[in-house]
Amino acid sequence: MVRARSLLARFMPHGPWDVVRQVAIFAAAYLAYRLVRGGIDGRAATAFENARSLIDIERGLHVFVEPSVQAWASGSGVITDVASWIYLNAQTTVSVSALVWLYLFRNSSFYFVRNMMVVAMVLALIGYIVYPAAPPRMFPEWGFQDSVAHFTGIDPDQAKVSALFNPYAAVPSMHVAFALMIGWPLAKLVRWRALRVFWFTYPFLVTFVIVVTANHFLADAVLGAMVAAVSAYSAAWLARARPEAWRFGRRSAELTA
Repeated sequence: MVRARSLLARFMPHGPWDVVRQVAIFAAAYLAYRLVRGGIDGRAATAFENARSLIDIERGLHVFVEPSVQAWASGSGVITDVASWIYLNAQTTVSVSALVWLYLFRNSSFYFVRNMMVVAMVLALIGYIVYPAAPPRMFPEWGFQDSVAHFTGIDPDQAKVSALFNPYAAVPSMHVAFALMIGWPLAKLVRWRALRVFWFTYPFLVTFVIVVTANHFLADAVLGAMVAAVSAYSAAWLARARPEAWRFGRRSAELTA
């Protein structure tokens, strides 16, 4: 019994109800994010016009390298398949696993990351409403191919805008935002140097993935990084209100909400 209590205290430092509370917060936030994201009027014509504007901006800045990068990667089925797998799992398997690890083993920093991600989802929804944009895969005239569709055998663009899906929600790239909000905190918290290097470079890997799979332009990635930066600042500001609970790397064992 003593050992069981010790293990429970280690893996559930604030008790089982806090676990339920955190799962409920993330589930509610993500469901609301998906519902609002999918429920936004697709405005296809505007989305394509906005995406073409992004292409024009990148061409004007001489950074429109996405077609060349995907063409290079397409020469290897291994690269495109691995990139497609990472794209499909980055925001689900990887992010969820990282959050679980944070809660269990670096609980003092979990709540800061949680606050960042909730703020980021709100900011992303504003972006989807204000600036709907089609992803690169919808521009075959530029040589783009949907690597994820080839990998899975399912064409997502055949689906209509629904309560949980909107193909014109490309700005900002939340793959990049999530990668930053997960990767860089973990780079500070893990002990092994190799893992620190991996998590520090993880956002750059995800940026490469979204370009190779033709799901985002580089401009989307930059805007996703800006969302992560604003969310981190917001989480730091929130931590001033409850430093004992929401500060990154806090050492207090008091109950959090």
